[in-house]
Amino acid sequence: MSRLVHQQVRLFLTAVMFYTRLPVPRWVGHEPDLLNRATVYFPLIGWLVGGFTAAIYWGAALLWPPPVAVLLSTGAGVLLTGAFHEDGLADMCDGFGGGWTRARILDIMKDSRVGTYGVVGLGLVLATKVAALAGAAGSAPGALPVPALLLVAHPLSRLTAVTFVRTLPYAREDLADGKAKPVAQSLPNGRLAVAALLGLAPLLALVAWQRQPAYLVVLLPLLILQLVLGRWFRKWLGGYTGDCLGAAQQLAEALVYLSLTAHFFGF
Repeated sequence: MSRLVHQQVRLFLTAVMFYTRLPVPRWVGHEPDLLNRATVYFPLIGWLVGGFTAAIYWGAALLWPPPVAVLLSTGAGVLLTGAFHEDGLADMCDGFGGGWTRARILDIMKDSRVGTYGVVGLGLVLATKVAALAGAAGSAPGALPVPALLLVAHPLSRLTAVTFVRTLPYAREDLADGKAKPVAQSLPNGRLAVAALLGLAPLLALVAWQRQPAYLVVLLPLLILQLVLGRWFRKWLGGYTGDCLGAAQQLAEALVYLSLTAHFFGF
């Protein structure tokens, strides 16, 4: 049992090392196989990022108006992850905006420079997230608090990204060519089930806490996003890349905020 626990702790810390800027012990190492298997803990990284940004928001809201607290919280999340997923979103916008063939799209996405499509796309998604959270902070009593939104959105959005690893092949022919190499293999049923449990747990806790099953409706737009993006990635690329996963996470996060702050819920 202790060996199994040690192995899982190592996998989690590998995920922390890959998806955040947090330091990890040297004994964790850096092995491609571990990085691939650590994908199961990607939603758990969402717990970490969600908890951190929620704490920053709570502390900042004691000193400044809610919109300022939301901006500081968002910035803290970007720093914690090293803008890893935001970079993927910008690259995907540039690739699909400026490329008309599979090869050209992949070349553009590989380029470290950010173009007009990337700047506009990333700016709009970040603005949407900040506006939705700031709007929730200023809503009438009964609205979901911003920390709850953060704690639900980060794991759920990362689960959405993980589903592409299961449903699509890796798009680049050279697996060493791209930031998604460690997660380029399909997830077995067991790992997918664990990832799903970790991603859905905060949402289910929210439903139980608020006694509001209607919050589960957020899964519908996420399913639509997964199907639309999946079809798009398959059509143009034949699969996904690391940038596609980052973009999917960012879009899913924004979609969770929009869904859970919609007037559908009565506020």
